[in-house]
Amino acid sequence: MTREYTTTRDIVGPLLLVERVVDVTYGELVELEYPGGVRSLGNVLEVNGDVALVQAFAGTSGANPSETKVRFLGRALEIGVSRDMLGRVFDGLGRPRDGGPEIIPDERRTIYGEPINPTARDFPDDFIQTGVSAIDGLNPLVRGQKLPIFSGAGLPHNELAAQVARQAAVLARSAQADAVGEKLEGEFAVVFAAMGITFADADFFMTEFRNTAAIERAVLFLNLADDPAVERIATPRVALTAAEYLAYTCDMHVLVVLTDMTYYCEALREVSAARKEVPGRRGYPGYLYTDLATIYERAGRIKGAKGSITQVPILTMPDDDKTHPIPDLTGYITEGQIILDRSLNRSGVYPPIAVLPSLSRLKQKGIGAGKTREDHADLSNQLFGAYARGVQAKELAVILGEAALSDSDKAFVAFADAFEARFIQQGQHEDRSIERTLEIGWELMALLPRSELKRIKDAYVEKYLPREGDA
Repeated sequence: MTREYTTTRDIVGPLLLVERVVDVTYGELVELEYPGGVRSLGNVLEVNGDVALVQAFAGTSGANPSETKVRFLGRALEIGVSRDMLGRVFDGLGRPRDGGPEIIPDERRTIYGEPINPTARDFPDDFIQTGVSAIDGLNPLVRGQKLPIFSGAGLPHNELAAQVARQAAVLARSAQADAVGEKLEGEFAVVFAAMGITFADADFFMTEFRNTAAIERAVLFLNLADDPAVERIATPRVALTAAEYLAYTCDMHVLVVLTDMTYYCEALREVSAARKEVPGRRGYPGYLYTDLATIYERAGRIKGAKGSITQVPILTMPDDDKTHPIPDLTGYITEGQIILDRSLNRSGVYPPIAVLPSLSRLKQKGIGAGKTREDHADLSNQLFGAYARGVQAKELAVILGEAALSDSDKAFVAFADAFEARFIQQGQHEDRSIERTLEIGWELMALLPRSELKRIKDAYVEKYLPREGDA
């Protein structure tokens, strides 16, 4: 039931304080009509007795309290969902941005969704192939996982986000321990949500998806930098609502890429400041952790459901500071992180993934016989150990000089250089299969003395290590 009021007492930034309201609820959708007939949407942020605090999605420029009409629509902000969303580009509120027609929805859903009952959750244990060796080989993504990418200003996180979204695929289980399953074609979709990006970045994402035909299995939600900050707060929830429909109604495996969560949190801080809330750490609202959890925890698998939602949030760390509230709180909620390194980027390595501080807490659950290959876990551990020792030896050489290194140390230094050049380094449009990633790993193992391969079972060394003279 629609109720209209002209009892706005105050307008501050995107917020309106409306008095003498009846039966208004938190999150309710509001239609605002300003002087001159300009209309906008908003929602209810807070209700205290007969006073409601409303935030306007398109701002309140030119409005005045006495001539503003506020209509409470009796429902929350909703988005129409349909399988026809695949291949389309929308704005942050789900309105077409690609010039195409409005979709005819199968149903309408509130963007706030419902939390997954913990007892109904199924444990993530299926490998997702991204085609990026530094992720697939060392810190793999598992279906139903939340694995963020921590980046910094000027690093190629947009390029990596587009690459992962284009290339990601779920692999079928294999009955053979030494064989990898095929890609599950037709069951995988990508929901891509970009928040606070420039027009150039938006054009980059649309071009990347269209030129590679990845748009056919993707839904894009683009919130630009000049769009209202309040719309930015709704964008990830709109995207996740579409993902939930595709996953749990259409039985698809859905990868949700959210970039850039830092801009989302800045918008949250802006609205919090307008509400004159007591600020928390670095000016962010005290409920930042809870708010981020309402987004990240919408990923997962449900027992008995064929579909799933996997999340890859991307955020730029202010001043490359991992202790900043946004990456810090994100790390507490998610199951690991992929960290981009500025020094690797300066060296021309793409993607500049720092494998040593990166982590996937579900790694061991998604690899091995039947999921990837029997030697994956041992090879990954040996690559980590050898690269860490090579980096340590290079640091020692800087202090004491190369003459102070033993022959073994020099071998590990050569391994570390080759590892960065061959394993981490790859093209932006190079889609490496997990078989190729493991093959490169074994080729690098051949650079080390066999006596140093202490983390791999002897049977795997005999089976997979290239012999001298092998092509």
